Amino acid sequence: MKKITLQTEIEVFENLFELPKKDALLMQAALKSMESAYAPYSNFKVGAALLLDNGEIVSGNNQENAAYPSGLCAERVAIFYAGAKYPNQKILKMAIAASSDSKPTHVPVPPCGACRQSVLEYETKQKQKIEILFMGKEGSVAKAAGMIDLLPLGFDSTFLS
Repeated sequence: MKKITLQTEIEVFENLFELPKKDALLMQAALKSMESAYAPYSNFKVGAALLLDNGEIVSGNNQENAAYPSGLCAERVAIFYAGAKYPNQKILKMAIAASSDSKPTHVPVPPCGACRQSVLEYETKQKQKIEILFMGKEGSVAKAAGMIDLLPLGFDSTFLS
């Protein structure tokens, strides 16, 4: 038997104002997008904003549906839109903000498993990591260098060949 140790490194900033200016602006776009999420069932709103290598910022938010699981998370709304609208642009960064209407979130909220897998797919496609920033409605902000830090044993196309 052999033991494998996995190690993850995530930076945590005390608040939005401690971030570099470009990261703070991207996070503010995610917070703005979060406000218009369609979440009548969970009342948990999520916004995502992506910075593309052409300078464009693409945003998305969660869209729920009474016929679960027909809705879609903010991260996948944004990343799929970027893939459709800007297929040749690389995604450099993703900012995510999330909070409940009934109890505002003050700790960083990471992406769900399905979103982690979707981001990993785009990292594999573009052969480059996507920096991930995430937070609640306010409070500290976490920053991962790429999806490997949030999904260390990810499944990608290399397993299919």
